[in-house]
Parts: sequence; structure tokens; C-alpha cells
Amino acid sequence: MKALVALILLVQLPIHKAVPAAPPDLLGCDDPETEAAAEFAVNYINGHSHHGYKFALNRIKNIHVRPQGLNNDIIFLELDLLETTCHILSPMPLANCTVRSFTQHAVEGDCDVKLQKLDGKLSVIASKCHSHADSSEDVLSLCPDCPLLASLNNTEVLTAVSAALSDHNSKTAGAYLRLLEIGRANIQYHPAHIVSVEFAVAATNCSAEAAQDNAEDCQLLPEDQSNYGFCTATMVTRPSQDLRVDCQLYGHQVPTPEVPFLSRPGVTYFQPGQDTSAGLVPSVVHGFTNHDLRLSHNNPVASESSSSEFPTSMLSAKSVAKRAVAEVAQHDKVPRPVGFVPPPPPCPGKIRHFKI
Repeated sequence: MKALVALILLVQLPIHKAVPAAPPDLLGCDDPETEAAAEFAVNYINGHSHHGYKFALNRIKNIHVRPQGLNNDIIFLELDLLETTCHILSPMPLANCTVRSFTQHAVEGDCDVKLQKLDGKLSVIASKCHSHADSSEDVLSLCPDCPLLASLNNTEVLTAVSAALSDHNSKTAGAYLRLLEIGRANIQYHPAHIVSVEFAVAATNCSAEAAQDNAEDCQLLPEDQSNYGFCTATMVTRPSQDLRVDCQLYGHQVPTPEVPFLSRPGVTYFQPGQDTSAGLVPSVVHGFTNHDLRLSHNNPVASESSSSEFPTSMLSAKSVAKRAVAEVAQHDKVPRPVGFVPPPPPCPGKIRHFKI
């Protein structure tokens, strides 16, 4: 009898179906906290690049946060960047730098950045980037007459830079300038033959007038007195000849709380037998149209898949989001009202400038 009563009571117990665990809360690519981390990462990238131009954020492709303890997170970011018109040596704040348009033969950067957020303070552990110019075919399909980027060591480009720097040094009453690097160049063939160049320069310890006698003795100013600048020039060779040059020196710069990272140019050197009469030094590129961010950012630890402290089975924001959406679709039987629009996935984020 007791056994029968126990069986009846057991049958009457409520049956609880297993409820799938809710997907973890995700930090979306357009969340304010993510954007703050991305802004910090971009400032770090620009501040630790040694060649080329500053880059602006175009899109946050992915984010993954890995808690390490109380108020201690490791953050992995995947970022799409676009080249601006500001050289890395320019003191111009990034917010005031113009992103080059697609028809200007834009340069895109892809970066993985690993950060730590400890007690609310961000720091970069590692960065890995690659930058490349857009496809020439894509540019010409949209703008058939737009000039394309030329190799930085193209003979016509080198000739234009040499002529432009010689022209400036022959006319200025200020310091004699030497070339640090050629930043960008393009050649237009029709209706006129025009070579346009951009290049970074540095002041020497000679005046331009004194350098006329012995330019080889002029040396770059020491680091605590350095004065970098930037020049643009256009040289027309057909149907007539014309040369226009504009050089601006930035003045000596020191790190500030607003700009804690201060770019320094890469090492320059003289080669035996090289003509230095125009203040030229060898280029750091050979046959490329742009300076690759990889030269300054190439730490594989920046990529989540390459970080040895985490298992490779870890899920990123995008993969977790896909799984969460699938689980919701499987278990959610509530009919949706007409016109219902599901929320956007947490990643990738919005495009700020244009799609590459």
C-alpha cells in the first residue's frame, strides 16, 4: 500500500522541461564601450607607425572580450581602417584629418588589436596590420580618368621629388630640408602629363643658404630639437613644363596627455655615391604604391586565433551571435507580428565612410 501511494505521488510531481541556456550577453561592434576601445586602438596604431599616413576607423568588424578576473578583461578587435591625408608626423588631430575618397585611389588597412582593460584603463598588448591600395580596376570602373597610385620608386616620381625639394631649398630663407620618405604619388597622362607627389621632410642644422656650399655636412636636428614637415608638389612635363611646390614644417613636437603616442620616422641613411644635393635619402619602399602598416605592426599575438593563452575553440562575437540566433529560432515558437524586423547582429559594425 505504501508503495502504491509513493508511486502515485511520484507521478503527480510536476515535470520540468529542460530550458536551453540563454546566450551570453555580447558586446556589439557599435556599442559605446567597443567604439571607445577601437578609438584607443586606432590612436595606438597611428602613434606607433613609422611610415606613411594616419588611418581612420571605417568599421569595427568583430570584438571578443575574455574576462580575466575582477575588472580585468582581454579584448580582441578586428578593425577596417582607411588612409587619411595626414602624414604620421603631422600634429593634426585625427578627427580633423580627411579620409581619402575612393576615386583618390584609397588605401585600406586591416588590423587585429589585442588590448587589456584593467580597472577601466585600456592598454594595447599587441597589434597586427596590413594595408593595401584598392584595386585599380575598381577605381577605373568608377572614374576612368582618375590617376592611379604610382610606385614610390618610379623614375618619374623620384625625378619630381628631387626637383621639388631642390626648388624649395633654393628659394627658402629657412632651414635646409632633407627627404625622410616619399608618401604617395600618382601620374596623370591625359590631357597633360602631370606627376603629383607627397613627401615627408626634416630640417637640418644648416640654413638653405649655407647648404649651397656643402650640403653633405648638413645633419638632421637631434631628437630633442627635431622639426619635421610635409611637402606636396606637381610637375607638368607636357604640353608645357611647370613645377609647383608647397612645404610646411610642423615645428618641434612633444607628447601630451591628448596625444600620448608620438610617431617617429623610420631610420634613414645615406648610400655611398648617392646624390644628396637635393637633400634626398633612399626610400624604404621598393616597387610599392603605399607604405604597408605591416612594417610597424606585425605581432601575431594580436590575433585571437594566435593567442596561446586561449583555446582555439573559443567563440568570437560573430560565431556566438550566429549560435544565439539559431537557438532563438529553434525554441521561440511565439508568432511574430506583421512587419517585425529582428535586431541587427552585434557584428560587423556600421560603415563610417565607404565600403571597400
